[in-house]
Amino acid sequence: MDHATPSSSPPSAQPSAHRRHTETLRFLAAPTDLGHSGTVDAGRVLEWVDKAAFAAATAWSGSYCVTAYVGNIHFRHPVQVGEMVEVTGTILHTGRSSMHVSTVVRSGDPKTGELEERARCLVIFVAVDDGGKSTPVPVFSPQSLEQELAQEYALARIPTRNEITELLAGQGPVEDGTAEHVVLRFMAAPTDVNWGGKVHGGIVMEWIDQAAYLCASRYCGQDTVAVFSGGIRFLQPLRIGDLVEVDARLIYTGNKGMHIRVEVRSGDPKSGDLHVTTNCITVMVARDAEGTSVPVPRWEPRTADDQRLWQLARDLLKIRGHAPGNRLPHHLVEK
Repeated sequence: MDHATPSSSPPSAQPSAHRRHTETLRFLAAPTDLGHSGTVDAGRVLEWVDKAAFAAATAWSGSYCVTAYVGNIHFRHPVQVGEMVEVTGTILHTGRSSMHVSTVVRSGDPKTGELEERARCLVIFVAVDDGGKSTPVPVFSPQSLEQELAQEYALARIPTRNEITELLAGQGPVEDGTAEHVVLRFMAAPTDVNWGGKVHGGIVMEWIDQAAYLCASRYCGQDTVAVFSGGIRFLQPLRIGDLVEVDARLIYTGNKGMHIRVEVRSGDPKSGDLHVTTNCITVMVARDAEGTSVPVPRWEPRTADDQRLWQLARDLLKIRGHAPGNRLPHHLVEK
């Protein structure tokens, strides 16, 4: 992602004192938001995150924006149907055309108005022009100590994100895997469209959550929920009418956590030539009837591909272990 200093920015990207740097969406979690877990699924929460971050990015840039990256998000507590939900997106840092947006999800009883944090993450959007090319954005300059510290955090995450991106980019196709594996195939429908004519990033994240749920639940034979999603990268746009494959594969198990690699591919249904549009690692846990997370069977790699992906999960855990910010709880990592 590009990072330009104010002195190197074109005139159109200079600061504007009148631009809003934060946006908040408020609404009730509706019955239609109810997921397979009995609460609002992680995929729907990620859709809300994407919308709030988009609102902040477009308000700041004055341009249409596309999702480039959704950072590590730990789902601390589930959102219940009927709760008041508040999702706030705040600009932390800008590059030439990119905007780093902190997004916080809170929810609670609408009668009292007392809301508790459910999840937070960093989202990166890129401003684009009418031709889909990246376009400069106004420079965000912190105006308080809190904003300075938040910007420092965003900048501190860049080396980790680049290291993870390089590691994931080096992964080839799986030809001889033995782990639990699910592939969803369907057409991208007109109802999935965003404001720019492409498939909404939030919709893609719902697909990722669905595929990870199916893969994890088939493996352990129990209901599962997402507790962490590790860096969702949007590599290429996904268009209405594309054939879509959402490929979810178990790659590692901790005591309770099942690490699922999810890769979204899409392309022309006439040719069947698909390319990777989005990828991430999602950690799922099994829950009992009371909603308590429970241990899952240990998965042992058997083939070279199994071992490669198992090692990928270990390498990602090591990288994130040295990164600033929240880490996965120990019981989700080690067996």
